[in-house]
Parts: sequence; C-alpha cells; structure tokens
Amino acid sequence: MVSDGDDAPDFTAPLANGDVETLTLSQRLPDDAPVVLAFFPGAFTSVCSHEMNTFEERLDGLTDRGATLFGVSIDTPFSLNEFREELDLSFGLVSDTNRDLVHAYDVATDFEDIGVEDIAERAVFVIDDSGTISYAWVGENAGVEPDYDEVVAAVEAAA
Repeated sequence: MVSDGDDAPDFTAPLANGDVETLTLSQRLPDDAPVVLAFFPGAFTSVCSHEMNTFEERLDGLTDRGATLFGVSIDTPFSLNEFREELDLSFGLVSDTNRDLVHAYDVATDFEDIGVEDIAERAVFVIDDSGTISYAWVGENAGVEPDYDEVVAAVEAAA
C-alpha cells in the first residue's frame, strides 16, 4: 500500500459527476488540493452508502479547508451517477472498472465468501498540493468506516 510520504500514483479515469467526464489527478493538482480519495467496495451497499452519506454531511469540513473529495469504486460511471443521484451526493465518484487505481494504491481485495474478486478495500488517502500522500488509512474489513474527524484533521494539516 502507498503510505504517508509516498508520491500519489497518478491516474486518468472516468468521473461520475452527474455527467461522465475524465479526471486526471495530476491535472487537478495543486489547484484542487488537498485531494481526498475515499475508496469504497461497491455502490448501493449499506456500509458504502452510509460512508458516502457521512462524507456528504461532513463535506463542508473538507471544502472549507480547500479540499476536493472523490469517492472511488470499481463500479461503472453510469451506476455511480445513479448512486450519486440516489444519495444526493454533491461530490464526484471515480470509476475504476479496470482496477488501475485499486492496484496502484494497493487496496484491492476479494470477498471470497460471496465470490467477488478484485474490488476496492475501504480506504482514504489525502494528497497534498505537491502530489504527496499526507494521510493513508485502510480499513480492517469492509464494515469499518474511516474516522471522519481524523480525515478532516489530515486535510487541515495538508492544506
């Protein structure tokens, strides 16, 4: 896994933001930094929905510090737009159907008991304006959500 002090792996991926656009991380830095990448296993699941709703509720705490938040999952951009609409999310969701990000950030996992392979672990990375990871957290299991206060503090420290 990439960790604090590492260069954030650059990527280009579809961004579900009500439309479908292309997001390239390096093109968003430093203007949109700190950037928060919140990886989640799958849209329309209970814990992932709760996590994204909580990030939406806490969004001002991030954006007031200049941060830009993106959720990241292996779902298609079209299903992510439906997920955004269902939850009334105002931040974009990155579609990693090719699993490039989950592998680059080393957060791929399998749910062997239900036959689902190569999806995102629940993880949060904060990337500063120089493209360095200043905060990295990976959940112990899919049911564990991040410490949202800790994420806000990490953004504040990276701003």
